[in-house]
Amino acid sequence: MNRILPSLLVILSLSPIANAKEDALPLPQVFRKDLLTATLASPKPISTIEIMEVTLGPKIKAPLHLHPCPVLGIVSAGEIAFQIEGAPVQHLKVGDAFYEPANARIARFDNEGNITSTFSAFYLLDDKEQQLIRILPQ
Repeated sequence: MNRILPSLLVILSLSPIANAKEDALPLPQVFRKDLLTATLASPKPISTIEIMEVTLGPKIKAPLHLHPCPVLGIVSAGEIAFQIEGAPVQHLKVGDAFYEPANARIARFDNEGNITSTFSAFYLLDDKEQQLIRILPQ
């Protein structure tokens, strides 16, 4: 009995230390990084958001087009040359976000690289909109 008691006391005295160490572990951190703030051209009721993953093969160039609804997106692979008609070209890389206002003519949305580019696009639709993209004559 005399041998058991000291061992039991040691175990009991170490137990709170073990628990304290577990409680002292840092909690997972949450980080937020501003990517984009987009102001819609006019107040717009949004009833549906369509989210699409789009893949552009190497050297693929999108035709001149527009979206009847605002589009927000983020690049997840590769690089994209993005240009709203009349504005400077932006070179989007992985993690870059973009905004295409409703009915803005998109002069460039091109994968100029030698690897596939991928992005996610969020189409902000009202209850009347069905069309996501309209290809325009050159």
